[in-house]
Amino acid sequence: RNSLDELPQFFSVLKGDMSFMGPRPALFNQNHLITLRTKKSVDKLLTGITGWAQVIGRDKLSISSKVALDLEYLNCRSFWFDVKILWTTFSKVIKQDGISH
Repeated sequence: RNSLDELPQFFSVLKGDMSFMGPRPALFNQNHLITLRTKKSVDKLLTGITGWAQVIGRDKLSISSKVALDLEYLNCRSFWFDVKILWTTFSKVIKQDGISH
């Protein structure tokens, strides 16, 4: 509920395997998500600890909605957009907003 399970991913950021911002990593069984991301070239982005789709809907979004938001992030990336995502992430973690389990 408090998203502390994300802390080990900071090691992946330090290694360069992940970014702070970007699409959340797909699970091994999310073939449809992986296929849609590849089709839209979102797979070119490093996966991130948090991202636009994560702060907009977290677990409540459909696969196609996640990919659409990931594509929006790809097309609108900027320092200020990342700041907005980071601020929204902290706010949602503190409030435990959007957590379904």
